[in-house]
Amino acid sequence: MTETFEDGGDGYLTGQLLVAMPAMTDPRFERTVIYMCVHNEDGAVGLVVNKLVDALTFDDLLDQLEIDVDGEGEARLPDVHFGGPVETGRGFVLHSADYMKDDSLQINERYALTSTIDIVRDIAAGEGPSSSLLALGYAGWGAGQLDDEIQENAWLCVSPDQALIFDTNHDTKWNRAMTKLGIDVSLLSSQAGRA
Repeated sequence: MTETFEDGGDGYLTGQLLVAMPAMTDPRFERTVIYMCVHNEDGAVGLVVNKLVDALTFDDLLDQLEIDVDGEGEARLPDVHFGGPVETGRGFVLHSADYMKDDSLQINERYALTSTIDIVRDIAAGEGPSSSLLALGYAGWGAGQLDDEIQENAWLCVSPDQALIFDTNHDTKWNRAMTKLGIDVSLLSSQAGRA
């Protein structure tokens, strides 16, 4: 049976969620849920949607970027996520496609990615997208690397939903993603077996 994906059924995972298997040995990705922004023959890029940067708030980021928020807009103050270990000083906003600028990358009909300071200003002023997730850094794979990791059972794939991507109940996202796949986490072993 061939599984089809949002991007047209070509086998790539753009627009899907990656869910780390319990046996994931890399502590940066243990129990992570990653939204795949790009996956093609050249490689893959995604953002971790369930881990936060502990030492930085949205207000801190606004101060660092010298963005003043006047009292007119209703600033929504999202969490700052750990998007992944690559380019951790660079910010990315995964957001609903109701907000599109020239520099936005439209992932699919529902979601887009923008990495300019303008979107941070717009979010702070209450003029940003209806749903957004701000991340520092990203998860990246070279050509064929993610495919190899999936073959080695490091990752599972699940269709995204609004809550798994954007809600703030980060501690339960991994369990909810597993449950969406029909997997009882308590029955999974972190040990590889041999037949």
